[in-house]
Amino acid sequence: MQPPSSGSKHRTSIMPRRNKAKQKPDALKGWQQIAAFLGQRVSVAQRWAAEGMPARKQGRYVASSREELNGWLGRESAGELVQIAGKETDLSAELKRGLSFVRKHNREHKKKAA
Repeated sequence: MQPPSSGSKHRTSIMPRRNKAKQKPDALKGWQQIAAFLGQRVSVAQRWAAEGMPARKQGRYVASSREELNGWLGRESAGELVQIAGKETDLSAELKRGLSFVRKHNREHKKKAA
């Protein structure tokens, strides 16, 4: 008996691989991705979702999109620009900007009360 050669009569068929459903680059799946996008801990993202942040259950996962979250952040910030902190973000400059914003609104509030 001879070993099978490369030219044997037996053919094997290779099943085509199924492509997993490609996620849109805008889609965020799971608390880890949502929290990372927001620059917050998972517990904060979950609390915000309970308070109205757009996140929906998809099976055993939760999902949202960058577009939905940016829109929600814009509405929640009442018109104040929101910047999600990244690795390159100068946090001290952002803190100074935030404090300046709060002080300005406090002065306006005191003038209205007087």
